[in-house]
Amino acid sequence: MMKNACELCTQDGGEVVFRNTSLRVVIANDSDYPGFCRIIWNAHVKEMTDLSEAQRAEMMAAVFAVESAVRKIMQPHKINLASLGNMTPHLHWHVIPRYADDRHFPAPIWAAAARPGPAQSVHFSDNWRAQLSTFISTSLHT
Repeated sequence: MMKNACELCTQDGGEVVFRNTSLRVVIANDSDYPGFCRIIWNAHVKEMTDLSEAQRAEMMAAVFAVESAVRKIMQPHKINLASLGNMTPHLHWHVIPRYADDRHFPAPIWAAAARPGPAQSVHFSDNWRAQLSTFISTSLHT
């Protein structure tokens, strides 16, 4: 795949809440799943094994930092982690907060919806984006 044909090479992939020279963390802006984040490797690579061991460790540290931030700020019932990339073969991880009454629970978010609308049990502050950004930035700078 040519670099300019890759959407994650030409676009941020969401609302950027953290970026360094290696990777960026974005909020996916999915109204059904507030707090749904992606960790995207900046350079165009397809698989984790395309990275050096140090780069793999950096990527996974970012995944774990985002998971911790989402758990702390969003307080979901469960977190789903996924690195699929079938539609967009550019290395990225999904951190998806799940709630017992979200549209698809307990099935994957790409399954048929089990109920309409976003989860009703989701209660978090209006400034969750700023809190998430601060927590992730602090976690990844230490």
